[in-house]
Amino acid sequence: MLRRRAGDRHADPAALTHRRSWTRRGFRGFGPEAFAWLRGLERDNTHEYFAATRERYETDVRGALEALLDELAERFGGPVKVFRQQRDLRFARDKTPYKTRTYGVIGGDPASAAALYAEISARGLYAGTGYHQLARDQLDRFRAAVADERAGPALVAAVEDARAAGLEVVGEALRTPPRGYPRDHPRIALLRHGLLVAGARLAGEGGISRDAALSHVAGTWRAAAPIVAWLDANVGPSELPAARRQARS
Repeated sequence: MLRRRAGDRHADPAALTHRRSWTRRGFRGFGPEAFAWLRGLERDNTHEYFAATRERYETDVRGALEALLDELAERFGGPVKVFRQQRDLRFARDKTPYKTRTYGVIGGDPASAAALYAEISARGLYAGTGYHQLARDQLDRFRAAVADERAGPALVAAVEDARAAGLEVVGEALRTPPRGYPRDHPRIALLRHGLLVAGARLAGEGGISRDAALSHVAGTWRAAAPIVAWLDANVGPSELPAARRQARS
């Protein structure tokens, strides 16, 4: 059964029916036309471009990404969500109306703050997972675990293994050591992180076949799994009310 997704109630009925028809056919890869559409959006980020090419977006871009995530959800479990292409312009200086990447997640594990993420853009197909933000309480637990002489080296090993598998491991890092930690701490690079995400990108100029896309996304998530397991065991979801979750340095 095809899942109803957040935002479907706002979609154009004809476009929604077309996209669901695409999803029912199953994932067939990302053709060159998907990346051509995304490059076109980067050049002409206007309502006119989007309206004139919406069928291409609904089928070759969003529809294909939904089909990919639906198929992978059967392996990894969890609900699929693909986000709106429209940008929230209420407080933005940049008033271009559309995001230049189309992205979605498989999530649903209440014991984890990590979702399985995939996006398609003019740069290709990116897959990743991890903790994309750390609230105050999570950041305290993260730093305490990194500094711990048992847990800290385990994360170092997981990060090294992920990088050896071709993943990029990133986190918004402070320029200086966090308060209470010396500059020469053996794991100071990780202590400076304010988030931790691992992922990899597959170029897509000539299109990406079904098998290549599925292998890339599933392989990336599996290679990052030890990092997520460490985060789940040592950090976990925030226990603070939403209004108090802003992380401190």
